[in-house]
Formats: sequence, C-alpha cells, structure tokens
Amino acid sequence: MKRIICSISLIAVAFSNAEEDLKPGLEKCYNGWRDAVIRKDAGAWQRFTPEFRQIEVKNRIFSEKRAFPAAIFDLPAPPPAMKGLMFLEAKQNGATAKASYFGKIDFGIGGEPSENLLVLSFVRGGAGWLYDRANFVNLAALPEVRKELAAGDLKYLKETPEAQPSGQVPPMPIEVPRAKYIAKVYVFCPGREVQVQVNKISRHRFTNAKESEVVNGGAVDGPNEVQYAVKKLEGGTDKEAMTVRVYLMSEVQGVQPVKIYEYQVAEGETAKPYGSGSFQVDAATVAKLMGR
Repeated sequence: MKRIICSISLIAVAFSNAEEDLKPGLEKCYNGWRDAVIRKDAGAWQRFTPEFRQIEVKNRIFSEKRAFPAAIFDLPAPPPAMKGLMFLEAKQNGATAKASYFGKIDFGIGGEPSENLLVLSFVRGGAGWLYDRANFVNLAALPEVRKELAAGDLKYLKETPEAQPSGQVPPMPIEVPRAKYIAKVYVFCPGREVQVQVNKISRHRFTNAKESEVVNGGAVDGPNEVQYAVKKLEGGTDKEAMTVRVYLMSEVQGVQPVKIYEYQVAEGETAKPYGSGSFQVDAATVAKLMGR
C-alpha cells in the first residue's frame, strides 16, 4: 500500500512539474501576441499567430472588403492582460495546449469587471507555441462555478470540453480573393445543428443558434451555390421553426441588406436533412445594393 501511495504521489508531482514547465512558454507567447496587437505590429502578430489562423483572419478581412493588414487590429476591445488574474491550469495534448485563468478580466471598455473565466488556446509551431484564440466565459449565471474557481476547484474545467486541449490542429483554410460583393449567412436553428456551404468554399456550422457569419470570398457575379445539412440535437423535437438565409451587404450608407436566398421551416414542420439551392447576382441585384 505504501508503494502504491508513493507511486501516485510521484505521478502527481510529475503532472505538476509538467504544468509549471508549460505555463511560462504559453504566457510568453500570449504576451508577445498581445503586445503586437497593441502596437499594431503586423510582422510580430504574424510571428505569434499560427498560419491557419492568419489565413482565416485574412480571409475574413478580404471577405468584408477591408484593408489588410491594417484591419487585423480593428478589434472591439484590446486583448486583456494577465496581470491580476489567478492562474488555474495549463494542459497540453499533442500539438495543442490551453491555459485557464480566473479573475477580473479587463477588456478596457470601462466599468468594474466581474470575476470570470478566460481560456487561452495555443498550437505548437516549428519554433515553439503560437497563440490561437481566447474563450471568455461569463460566470454571471453560474455563481457556484465562480465560487469553485475562486477556491481553486477545477471541476468545471475538467467537465468543459472547450477548456481542454483537443490534440487536433485546425485544418489549413482555402485562401480566398478579395470579395466583389460582401455576403453573410444567417441561421436560426433552435434544437438543431445546421451546416451551410456557399460556393463550395465558405463553410459554416451553427448549433442551436440565431446568428450570422461572413461568407468567405463573398458572392460572385452570376450563379452562386448554397448547400446545407440539418441534424436534430439531443433535447430537440425536429419540429422547431428554422431559417437559413444569405444576405448581400450594401456598401452604400443607409441601404439595407438584400435577402438573396432563403430556406425556411415553419413551426411544426420537419426540416430536410440536407438540400441545396442557388442565387443569382445580376444587374438588378447590383442596382439594389447601390440603392438605385
């Protein structure tokens, strides 16, 4: 029994040491990325950002017809500093890692921040760790979790997949040219997961959502393809109302978006598991976008 207890203790110490060894590298990477964003240094931002994320950001900027690389730094709020936050854990799984923090996460937008959870994601590059993204978890509706984390109880992290490294590095996106027409996919899908693909390039996944995403590459002159797949989620009835739409966004101030495609399911109806359609960008459509 003493031998077993000793072995368990050694394993615990090994895990603790591994976490402590991981933490400085991840924090150095994040702080370097954050400094690049604050200084608006595109070269430094590139050094601290994995290639797949660089392409994803560039695609989004091109799809919104904004200036690259200047638009990289057009953020709604500056990235928060680590100072004053309580480190919870750092975990590695293959070429991915996550570091979690608890405390008053300040995005610099005024007011007194409350205590919440911040999970930073990283992937390993050729020269070390690279910063991928952050998940901010507002704990206002989870007061018990807030108490647990404040006391150092990490049960919530272990039960939350988003707080654990997956071991899977995201695939490299297809690079898109600067869009001619800005387009957005809008989906309302309570109780369902909906995947949408536009022009075989722009892929989107919506889960129990009411939200929109920019179409990579935008819309093109002439015919444009839309494909979708629908799956009922656990707890869903498959009878909820559902909407899939594509909008074209005008660049003329005051001109409303043009609804160019729609697939709609009324309450009580069953959605098709998959389907496809198309929309045309013609002279009449362009005239609407120009407010004529």
